[in-house]
Amino acid sequence: MDRRALALGALAAGLVILASAAGSGWFQWFDTALAGYLFGVVFFAFATVYRYTVWLRRPPTAKLHARGWEALWHRGDRGRNTGSLLGLIVRNLFLQDFIWKRSKSRWLAHQTLFWGCMLAVAVTFPLTLGWIHFTSVGQSARTYETSFFTIPVLEFDVGGVIAWFFFHALDISAVLVLIGVFIFLFRRLKEPGAVATTRANDHLALAGLFAVSVTGLMLTVSHQFLAGQYYNFINVLHALTVMIGLAYIPFGKLFHIFQRPANLGVKFYKRAADEGEPQICTECGEGFASALQVGDLKDILPELGFDYGSDDGNWQDVCPGCRRRLLARSQSLRVGGFG
Repeated sequence: MDRRALALGALAAGLVILASAAGSGWFQWFDTALAGYLFGVVFFAFATVYRYTVWLRRPPTAKLHARGWEALWHRGDRGRNTGSLLGLIVRNLFLQDFIWKRSKSRWLAHQTLFWGCMLAVAVTFPLTLGWIHFTSVGQSARTYETSFFTIPVLEFDVGGVIAWFFFHALDISAVLVLIGVFIFLFRRLKEPGAVATTRANDHLALAGLFAVSVTGLMLTVSHQFLAGQYYNFINVLHALTVMIGLAYIPFGKLFHIFQRPANLGVKFYKRAADEGEPQICTECGEGFASALQVGDLKDILPELGFDYGSDDGNWQDVCPGCRRRLLARSQSLRVGGFG
């Protein structure tokens, strides 16, 4: 176990508990029925920070992370980079236009999953942590007041549009997620390219999202159409799927949710590399790559057990064309010529 990651994970878990206590008026407005969900959120925070810390300390990731920040805050480019960062956040994280260029159906699946999960998080986490609670106004059962961090912010009629959205926001998110799940499932069962690259872990993530969404919708069905029949059982089943899902995210395929924002720094690193000096091949004397990137490779590869340096130079200083030529010549000398 990584001690630094453990410490940071424990700190994150402690901050979540503290935020829940402060936001709920020191648990005055905390709903004890959500205690299981709170435990899942606390473990989720711990595990996510632990995994992210370990991931950042891997030599390639650490180098890219450091270079990304260096490029972002480079003197003279900060204004341009800030504008570029905002554009990247909109295009890469929210609109995900890089997926649109690959496949329209894949983009639609990502978008429905993304916005469905974002809506669910925006509703579930504040409720679970006790940051939001609803109380009736006076003696009227028709008017409710919404409080955020114990501060009243909104009154609404229970028969109005706002009330309908509040009470059915998770149903909307569940439908969006299910649309994305079915599109992904169809692609991975029918499209040859997707079938060839699908792994068991991909189906596990889809199964988890499906289970959370369906059990959540079943709660509404029980309440609206079955007069509350099986509600307690479904409630427990839904809570289990949510807690298992939260525990799975930091260690499964869905961890890329947190890796994707860090990838934005790679864009600035690539631009800094392209604008820098080229690496000159020691064989042909031509430029073939960024000197910055080649230098970083020389630093990282030995840490991973791949040291291509010698007293005569480094293999990374040779361009791809010359590598193929040198390899063919070595093979020819080894076998006494190719005819």
